[in-house]
Amino acid sequence: MTSNQTVAVFGAYGHTGRFVVSELVRRGWRPILSGRDASKLNALGAAYPGLDIRPASIDDPDSLDRALAGAAAVINCAGPFASTSAPVIEAALRARLPYLDVAAEIEANLDTFGHYAERARDAGIVIVPAMAFFGGLGDLLATAAMGDWASADEISIAYGLSNWKPTPGTRAAGQVSRQRRDGRRIVFTNGHMAFRTDTAPITEWTFRAPLGTQPVVGEFTMADTVTITHHLKTPEIRSYMTVAAVKGLSDPDLSSPVAVDETGRSSQTFLVEVVARSGGIERRSSASGQDIYAISAPLVVEAARRVIGGLVNGTGVLTAGEAFDARDFLESLAGEHLSLAMQ
Repeated sequence: MTSNQTVAVFGAYGHTGRFVVSELVRRGWRPILSGRDASKLNALGAAYPGLDIRPASIDDPDSLDRALAGAAAVINCAGPFASTSAPVIEAALRARLPYLDVAAEIEANLDTFGHYAERARDAGIVIVPAMAFFGGLGDLLATAAMGDWASADEISIAYGLSNWKPTPGTRAAGQVSRQRRDGRRIVFTNGHMAFRTDTAPITEWTFRAPLGTQPVVGEFTMADTVTITHHLKTPEIRSYMTVAAVKGLSDPDLSSPVAVDETGRSSQTFLVEVVARSGGIERRSSASGQDIYAISAPLVVEAARRVIGGLVNGTGVLTAGEAFDARDFLESLAGEHLSLAMQ
């Protein structure tokens, strides 16, 4: 336990970073504004007088050490995470601080689990990657759906997005992932990750009301596949994304999502449904809300609160579902941030 209410936010001026800073301030925490661009940090700092502004570069370990000095944890919001995760994690290890990020990049998250699990455990610190809409939310829903099951025959996750206007950061991260996998698709089947070169199938998914039956792209693998399979036993992860959202990823308009309320959220709505199947029995859980980038802020900030407060299951590199009581975590965000339906 600690009374320290200071959290360093690397990439604080980015689209998701701004939501995270706002959520921390709203909850009474004191964020340290950090990132690579001093002018953008100063512009953000003008909206939050009195907060520490600490420019830092992933190429300058000393600057990262200064950015994290005195913090109780660090939240990394700066992508592409293939470039930023390792340097910021190394700084967190040096400072012996918890590290959380909002990475949606499959490969970056696999790297974090592969490279830092033992070191973080030996250091007695907690690392929670992908603690966001992609990665964290689906993992919590899957863990809640599984309940007391030791394993499942398959877990399906369907993303019902009304639309998707990706941020420049999302586009850049996607480009890095495509380069790393040489343009191939990735799926989890027969108990392991596999590459595919064919076109992803188009099918249908019947969401709960009011969304109903929607055309979806099948095998739309996101970070949830990494987090779910890290601690839940299943040979198959089946993932689906609404066709309307996938089309938005190729929109030539590179502008950021447009805010429609005072919090900065866009008009985008989401519904995430998870179905765990075992021996002919199904268990379901779902969550809906507004703006996939905005919802990442209460997810990662609530996770940071629990980690800092010692309300976490173990040390090392942990997913949301194994780090926390999944049902309790989701219910803590219900009403204000999420609408839940859990069996």
